[in-house]
Amino acid sequence: MEAILSGLELLLQPLPLLMLFSGVIGGIVVGALPGLTATMGVAILVPFSFGMEPVPGLLMLLGLYAGAIYGGSVAAILINTPGTPSAAATILDGTPLFNKGEAGRAIGMATFASVFGGIGSAIFLVTLAPLLSRFALAFSAPEYFALAVLGITIIGSISSGSLAKGLLSGCIGLIIATIGMDPIQGYTRYTFGTVNLMGGVPFIPALIGLFAVSEAITQFERLIEPIKEEVNLKKLIPSFSDIKRVMRTMLKSTVIGTFVGALPGAGGDIASFVCYNEAQRSSKHPETFGTGEIEGVAAAETGNNASTGGALIPTLSLGVPGDSVTAIIIGALMVQGLRPGPLLFRDHLDIVNALFIGFIAANVFFGIFGLMMAGFLSKLIMISKRSLIPIIMVLAIVGSFAMQNNIFDIFLMLLLGIFGYLVRKINVPLGPIVLALILGPMVEENFRKSLVMSYGDYSVFFVRPISAVLLLLALISVITTIVRERKGKHLPGTE
Repeated sequence: MEAILSGLELLLQPLPLLMLFSGVIGGIVVGALPGLTATMGVAILVPFSFGMEPVPGLLMLLGLYAGAIYGGSVAAILINTPGTPSAAATILDGTPLFNKGEAGRAIGMATFASVFGGIGSAIFLVTLAPLLSRFALAFSAPEYFALAVLGITIIGSISSGSLAKGLLSGCIGLIIATIGMDPIQGYTRYTFGTVNLMGGVPFIPALIGLFAVSEAITQFERLIEPIKEEVNLKKLIPSFSDIKRVMRTMLKSTVIGTFVGALPGAGGDIASFVCYNEAQRSSKHPETFGTGEIEGVAAAETGNNASTGGALIPTLSLGVPGDSVTAIIIGALMVQGLRPGPLLFRDHLDIVNALFIGFIAANVFFGIFGLMMAGFLSKLIMISKRSLIPIIMVLAIVGSFAMQNNIFDIFLMLLLGIFGYLVRKINVPLGPIVLALILGPMVEENFRKSLVMSYGDYSVFFVRPISAVLLLLALISVITTIVRERKGKHLPGTE
């Protein structure tokens, strides 16, 4: 109780509340604008959090994360384009509702379902993360190695529907992670004679380059303007009959979305489609899905927002990111001197509680602001990409330079941005690269520490029960993905 009160005291200060408000509003705008993802928004904003105390800086990022996942539903409903990838399933019934003149009803239900799923997942986060962190206190080097391997294999196996491309992306990230000082013996590797790389590839410029700059270049290729239409925003407040109709679906989707979000690398897009499919499967009228079914909107939006709290569970308790956004948040925590994992709960419980309470508040705030900003957002999503791209590039340059006041970081960011663009052109996902940058040092350091502990005996990873189970899960993850891919290739129309 004392830690909860101290966490509440840290939150209820002018600056943390202001940063939380700003993050939520900024996140809604970022999510509603097609082409700007939650990952890009958080990546650009991270450098601006470093000059703050940990709580306000991290609350700003969590607010943006929660707000952006919700904001994606607005574009999905109004212009048939998901503002964020996690809103893809919302299109299936959101756009038909818009075409029927019920845009306000669709946005109102999306808002209510998003708040419901977000708060529900926050309850799971507050309950499960501390328990998981206590369990993780028993971890040693072999267990941390196995955990990191599990994270990398799951991330690679889920990415873009191709195991080969996902693992290739993860391997690229692991190679980049070896640049710098050897963690055990201290000699330099692959620095090309420059002192700027002795500490490794700077995480923030790499992040901004791979996500923000590559996305800006991709959007520059398209420059497609959305079609302006009259938007009917009546019935923004969901009716009691609609809420009663979807309540069972939202409860089920909250549990499913949280669980899927907690799987490292899964993310809101997978969670929303899983929840949507389950809602259709269990519906008494499955034929109405895809024609403007309010239950479909509720299932998709509950699921993708529930995944945010789910993704934070392994992030905070184990130090393994649940998705690409939480990978960035891990980087922000580390820069603030807070290492995610069991020691975070032991040594900084007041900060953890402030983040928990702030995350719950963020889900309430985006519900209120989302309804208030609906009319504004309906006009904002029509903004020209010709105006957005220069703004993104300026923020990317400022953010990369602000970390270390080093011009080298700007050139590195631009180089990785071009590299990220080329990688995207061949449909290789970028998420595993960034997540491997986070997990790579963890894999290498704990692998070598384990061999030092066992005097070079590799059986140390298999005789310890926890590490053996984690490695087995990693193997199962890869095998199931291979089986799923082979089945997909033999389905009609997939050749």
